[in-house]
Amino acid sequence: MKKLLILLLAPCLFSCGTLNSSSGLNDAEAPTAYIQEEGQLWLDSVPKSKYINFKNQVGRWYPYMQYENYMTGKTADEFRQSVREMFTSAANEGVNTVYLHAHPNGDAYYNSELFPKGSLLDGDYDPLAIMTEEAHKLGLSVHAWINPLRLQTVEQMNSVPESYITKQWVTSGAPYVKEVSGRWYLDPAYDEVTQLITDCVKEILNNYAVDGVHIDDYFYPTTDPEFDREAFEASGSSDLSKWRMDNCTRFVKAIYDTVKAKDKELVFGISPQGSISGNYLNQFADVKLWAGKSGYCDYIVPQIYYGFKNTCCPFEATLAEWEKIRGDSEVALIIGLAGYKTGKEDKWAGAAGENEWIDDPDIIEKQIEAVKKSKANGYAIYY
Repeated sequence: MKKLLILLLAPCLFSCGTLNSSSGLNDAEAPTAYIQEEGQLWLDSVPKSKYINFKNQVGRWYPYMQYENYMTGKTADEFRQSVREMFTSAANEGVNTVYLHAHPNGDAYYNSELFPKGSLLDGDYDPLAIMTEEAHKLGLSVHAWINPLRLQTVEQMNSVPESYITKQWVTSGAPYVKEVSGRWYLDPAYDEVTQLITDCVKEILNNYAVDGVHIDDYFYPTTDPEFDREAFEASGSSDLSKWRMDNCTRFVKAIYDTVKAKDKELVFGISPQGSISGNYLNQFADVKLWAGKSGYCDYIVPQIYYGFKNTCCPFEATLAEWEKIRGDSEVALIIGLAGYKTGKEDKWAGAAGENEWIDDPDIIEKQIEAVKKSKANGYAIYY
């Protein structure tokens, strides 16, 4: 028997552009009902695009590190209740977009044939399916958050079954995987790695009603030339930094194209570190290209996790730099904010900013106001 579930959408507390509700939709456009039958939820004549509002984001990250608090040792019903409460609270605070960690460490917090189940999931339910359902009930846009290159630690990889391709690469000594500081990483120099990344994206998009795909700042894990010396020498290139940037751009472009091939209305976002120079010097991420030219991502979320008094990257100056490199491109600029730093010492901020997050409890609110006055399209907070 079918039952109608009527949804009440919380009003948005943040207005950016034409944002009028927690879903980023006008009241007349907002989804109002789901059909439930045999335990499954799906939209009743409400297209997925209703949840896609990437140019007016109030976003929030939900990282796998927190899954232990509400996933480990929990039944499906207990997990669902916790997720419902978290998302309801977020919607009441004006959040309209959630980044859900689906593939953080060469594993899967969804039903996958490519990767082993995440170690923090000890139940038989599907976390991504539940989180997507509960978020959509509240009109929240759901972006599946993946880390393309980061795999398990060496210890964790020992327990991964040989049926998975990454374990086979490790066992056989294939060049596609490299160990750095006790963790395995994929090497983006190889087409086989790009293929695995896009297969991951396809698997999620083909099986879940997510509204987009999101990656963060785990690009090259090291600047050590030995990491990919063999592939670099075989490439014929003479510029290691440029070659590595091209490798990252190749898989970034492949993700974008994969998302658009599935549905042009689905979106792809990138969240690089906030320091523009750090992106180039340490991770070989060509953020000026990705932010400044269409065809690589729909939105970019620089993690400007700095206070106003930060010696290296003061917030307002860094925000202005990102506005400049985005320029007049169609890429939406969403500013990542460090809610997790509130009340804590920032030992990397220099003498002037070391205690700023302690001394000023309203720093996030002030940064939000600065974002509203800028040319950015919204903000996202990491707690």
